[in-house]
Amino acid sequence: MRTLSVKRRSFQFSHWSFMFAEIAVWSFVVLLVTGALLMLVYVPSMAQVTYDGSYGPLRGLFVSAAFDSTMHLSLEVRGGLLIRQMHHWAALVFVAAVVLQLLRMFLTGAFRRPRTGQWLIWVSLLALAMAAGETGNALPDDMLSGGSLWLMMSVVQSIPVVGSWVMSLLFGSGFPGDTIIPVLYGAHLVIPLVMGALLVGRELLVRRNGHSRFVASLPGRRNARPLMAVATFGMLIILGFGFQIAPIWLYGPAKPTHISAGSVPDWYMGFLDGALRIMPGWELTLGDYTLSLAVLVPTLVVPGAFFTALAAYPIAERLLAARRERRDPLGRPKSAGRMAGEKRGRDVLDRPRDTPVKTAIAAAGIAFYGLLWAAAANDQLAHQFQLNVNTVTVFFRWAVVIGPVVAFVVTRWICLALQQSERHEAEHGVETGIITRSPDGGFHERLEPAVPVGAAVAGGVSGPEIEAGSTRG
Repeated sequence: MRTLSVKRRSFQFSHWSFMFAEIAVWSFVVLLVTGALLMLVYVPSMAQVTYDGSYGPLRGLFVSAAFDSTMHLSLEVRGGLLIRQMHHWAALVFVAAVVLQLLRMFLTGAFRRPRTGQWLIWVSLLALAMAAGETGNALPDDMLSGGSLWLMMSVVQSIPVVGSWVMSLLFGSGFPGDTIIPVLYGAHLVIPLVMGALLVGRELLVRRNGHSRFVASLPGRRNARPLMAVATFGMLIILGFGFQIAPIWLYGPAKPTHISAGSVPDWYMGFLDGALRIMPGWELTLGDYTLSLAVLVPTLVVPGAFFTALAAYPIAERLLAARRERRDPLGRPKSAGRMAGEKRGRDVLDRPRDTPVKTAIAAAGIAFYGLLWAAAANDQLAHQFQLNVNTVTVFFRWAVVIGPVVAFVVTRWICLALQQSERHEAEHGVETGIITRSPDGGFHERLEPAVPVGAAVAGGVSGPEIEAGSTRG
C-alpha cells in the first residue's frame, strides 16, 4: 500500500502531453533566476539622463534611466544580453506551455473533480502571465514599449466611471508622466510571487489527488522530472544565445509623439491587437458619458468573457450532466455504489474523439483565437499580397464569426466519424492485408478480431503499438 501511495504521488511522465506542465514549471524557474539577475542592473526610473554608452548612434541623446540601464545591461555587462534574452524567451515559452496544458486538460476532461482546483490554477496562471508579460515589455522604455503605453492609456480611459482615476494612478498628471515605469516595475515583481504561490498550490493538489492517466498510457517514469528540467534549461539557453529578441538599440528610446511601424505584441497578446484592429468604431452615449466600444469591447469584454468561460466551464458541465449521471441509459436511477465507482474511475482521461461536442468547442475556440491573431497583421497581409487594408479588415470581421462555427461542425463530424470507424472495427474485425481464396474461387481479406484498448494495455501493449498493429498484417 505504501508503494502504491508513493507511485501515485510522484510525477509520472506516462504520456507526451504531460510534459507541458513540466515545461511551464521549469520555464518559470528560469524566469525567477534571470529576473533576479536583471534586477541587479536595471533602474526603474523615467528620469532623463544623457546616454554615453558603447552604442554610437544613440550616444548623446536624452533617454530615461530605464532605457539607459537596459542598454548598459544588453551591451556592456558580460552575459547581460544572454540573461535578458533568456528571460524574454522563457516568458514566451511559459505562456505557450500554460496554453497547451489548458488545452490538454480541456480536451481530455482533466478539469473534472477532483482536479477542478488545478484547472482554475492554470486559468489564473494564464491571466497573470499575460499581465506579467505586458508589464515587463514596457520596462525597457524603448520605442516598441512606448507604443504599448499608448494602448494601455487607451484601454484605461475606456473604462467607465473609474477610467480617469486609474489613469492618474498609472501615469500621474500627464502622459507618459514619470510614474508609469516604477508602477509597472512594482507590478512586475508582485505578479510572479502570486504565480509562484499558485504553482506550489498546484503541486500540492497533484500530490493529494494523484496523476490522471490515459487508458493506453505507457508505464510511468518517475525520473522524468530532472530530464525535463535539463531539456527546458538547455533549450532556453540555445534560444537566448542564438535567436535575437527585442533589440532595443535598433528601436531607440520611447517618444510620446512617435511609434514604430509594423510592430506587433508578443504572440499571446496578438488576439487583443487583432480584435482592436477589426472592431468597428462604435460609441455609446449614456447621458453625459460616452463609452468607446471600439476599445472597451476588444480589450476588456472579450478577454473577460474568455477567462470567465474557462473558469466556469467545469461547473457548467457538472450542472448540465448531474441529472444524466444519476440515471443509466434506460432512465433507471443508479445505485450509490455504482455512482461511487464511476467517481473513482475519473482518473482515466477522455479521448478527444469520445467527447465530440467538447472537442468541437475547443476547435472553435482555437479558430477564433487564430483568426484574431492573424488579424493583428492585417496591414502586413495587405502589403504583402497587394490588397486593400479595409478589404482585409472586413474579411476578418466576417471570418471571426463564421470560422469558429465551421471549425465546430467539422471537428464534431470528424470525431463522430472516428467513433463510427472504431465501432465498425469492433463489429467486423481489423483488416490484415492478407487475401485468401475460398473453395468456390472467391477472394476475401482475412480479418482479425479488434483488441480492446484496455485489454491490450493489460497485456503489455501500448497505445502506439495498437495503432500500428491495426494497419499491418
